[in-house]
Amino acid sequence: MVIEVLKSKIHRVKVTQAELNYVGSITIDEDLIEAADIIPNEKVQVVNNNNGARFETYVIKGERGSGIVCLNGSCARLAQVGDILIVMSYAHMEKEEAKTYAPLLVFPDDNNMLIK
Repeated sequence: MVIEVLKSKIHRVKVTQAELNYVGSITIDEDLIEAADIIPNEKVQVVNNNNGARFETYVIKGERGSGIVCLNGSCARLAQVGDILIVMSYAHMEKEEAKTYAPLLVFPDDNNMLIK
């Protein structure tokens, strides 16, 4: 049996921009997506801690070291600059593998930079 499990999570990133007039997606600093093993165009689930909104979109690679977290297109209506998000990616795997799989958890600082 194949099940869907949490692959990785970027926990408590701050929205730095919202661009309504864009096709759609979330732009995230390359350092953060790399640390969370998320690749450009990968589907993610986003949760807004400030207003409870939950949505799915895909990731666009942002400039490395910029701290950017920009909601694009319709997603921009679901958060304001300064809101705190959790960005989660998932993977399908056999149930037995999933029992021992440990997701990658990334905890950026208040400026969306990796804590080293």
